[in-house]
Amino acid sequence: MNMLNYKYNRNKPLIAFVVPTGIGASIGGYAGDASQYARMFAKDFNVIVNPNVVNAACFSGISENMLYVEGWTLTEFFKGNLNLIPSYNNKIGVIFDKGISEGIINVHINTINAVKTIYGINIIGYEITKEDVGVEFYNTKSGISTGSVKNNKTMLEAGQKLIEQGANTIAVVCRFEEPPEDNYKNGEGVDIVGGVEAVISHYLSRELKVPVVHSPAFEDITITKEIVDAKSSAEYITPTFLPCLLIGLQNAPLFSLKKVEQYICIDDVKALIMPYNALGSSIISESIKRNIKIYAIKENNTVINISKEVIKEKDTIETVNSYNECYKILKEKLNDKK
Repeated sequence: MNMLNYKYNRNKPLIAFVVPTGIGASIGGYAGDASQYARMFAKDFNVIVNPNVVNAACFSGISENMLYVEGWTLTEFFKGNLNLIPSYNNKIGVIFDKGISEGIINVHINTINAVKTIYGINIIGYEITKEDVGVEFYNTKSGISTGSVKNNKTMLEAGQKLIEQGANTIAVVCRFEEPPEDNYKNGEGVDIVGGVEAVISHYLSRELKVPVVHSPAFEDITITKEIVDAKSSAEYITPTFLPCLLIGLQNAPLFSLKKVEQYICIDDVKALIMPYNALGSSIISESIKRNIKIYAIKENNTVINISKEVIKEKDTIETVNSYNECYKILKEKLNDKK
């Protein structure tokens, strides 16, 4: 199928709905808990979302009018360095970390087969890295989730093999040690593994020039019998978080450095929606430079604490109490300009 046949409605305005990973966002900092808000906007707009917004382990909040864009790609898009290509029925390759035990890999292979059977997603195959990837994760003193990868090269080689086999999107599954006990399951604190997941996907997207999203694999796949907080519950009822990646990647936009009429460029974006105090990233500065209206949602707080007042920007950024209020504002403003 021609990749420009994706059901992208050019008669609807394009906005971006972003919740950065690993910053303890009170909405979107857990397991797909920002999905319901993004889906609300998608009723009336085309919506760029980063995977953190809609990924929810065995569930996905992705909907037809959403463009699933990984963080490095999103940053380069806002800088005007690349353009998005609406795409449908992508060919997905899966990278497995050699450090994952055979039994856990088998669980993930069963997951791949189930997703292929149920959703008809085109997963072309998988590659196991030649060496252990070696992922480490931790929270910084400021509370932001981050980490390191000892062997990026082995992931890159596996990804290159998959692309040679025809893959145009990549899902990565790396072995993670069990995280320390914290309040994440109670809907509090920062997702300690989220930051290094972004490190992995950013690196591979940049090097392979295709959409790449990551999922952790844990050796203990015991399902908890405790009641956990609703915001994080999706991650406690499944032994694998791979399904949401595959569902999201199916129609994820590809990208190109060329500007073609059918492609989506930064000039098409009419608004950016962000958590209230997560305004320190380059997509914020790029939006200000390009006069893209930024809506900072007060009900969504993070550990970053960089708000409109901190960066002293008055004209481009508008503080809004809630996502519902923002939806009403945009529906009135943008639909009048179609």
